[in-house]
Amino acid sequence: MLTAGVDLAAESKGTALAVLDWSRPTVTVDVRLGVRDAEIARVAPDVDRLGIDCAFGWPDDFVTFVTRHAEGLRVDGGADEGLAWRRRLAYRATDRVTRDITGRWPLSVATDRLGLTAMHCAVLLDAIGDALGTPVDRAGGGTAVEVYPAATLRGWGLDTRGYKTDHGVREALLDRLLAGAPWLDLRSADRHLMISSDDAFDAVIAALAARAHALGRTHPVPPGYREQARREGWIALPVGRLEELAPEGARPGDEG
Repeated sequence: MLTAGVDLAAESKGTALAVLDWSRPTVTVDVRLGVRDAEIARVAPDVDRLGIDCAFGWPDDFVTFVTRHAEGLRVDGGADEGLAWRRRLAYRATDRVTRDITGRWPLSVATDRLGLTAMHCAVLLDAIGDALGTPVDRAGGGTAVEVYPAATLRGWGLDTRGYKTDHGVREALLDRLLAGAPWLDLRSADRHLMISSDDAFDAVIAALAARAHALGRTHPVPPGYREQARREGWIALPVGRLEELAPEGARPGDEG
């Protein structure tokens, strides 16, 4: 099995790609920075799952609001134009479910700085769909799946405070990650890149989350949300422990 992870930025300069090979007891890692869409699209047909750290779509209510406003039609201001109404426009169904599971709101694709990256993601998903020969299922029913590295790490019991901005924190977090995943075989150059770049770090976590999804170890789309998820996207949050992702030959008891 191969899985890949993408930490997407508004431009290729800040985009990272990691490919993990699970075919042996030790999982090899190849992580790169400054990756263009064409390179990601070329990888897509060769991997079992491709985890992308970015919203795959916008909230249905936000799309309706903006469309009506653009057409000069009256918009729904909500009963009291308060916080609940604004959150209904700002957050997708998956964001609300993610908050229920993790206790934290993801960034809003409609109102936060994630918007520029989501525009890039929409173009990338088209390129991936072309490479695969079928449109991307934004609900995660195909090769590409939306992931959330920080929430993934917290779900595995790892403290993420400060890891985005502090090299030392990121190095300590990587050591804790490897303690739970000793089968992850990092070359010295890849380890250095993950410590020096939070983009590279998140790309590897995205590839691990993609492995969880491929194994069926992520929260499923709840009944009744499938069609909405195909428009808005759906975050695949892993369930269980990091250790459960171990490849054949590296699991307890595999030695015979």
